[in-house]
Amino acid sequence: MNQKTFIWGGLFIGSTVGGMLPSLWGSNMMSMSSVILTAVGGILGIWIGLKLFSGLGL
Repeated sequence: MNQKTFIWGGLFIGSTVGGMLPSLWGSNMMSMSSVILTAVGGILGIWIGLKLFSGLGL
């Protein structure tokens, strides 16, 4: 596996989870909080993917 796989995986998972979080407090998927949390989740997912890749030593 290469570094891109971890980056794209983190981006996909992080942005999906971030976009779905506002539904926990009754907001819809097209709200401003959902858009912001999608971006934040994507950035955190990329960071976690990079940390996982470097931690595994691949």
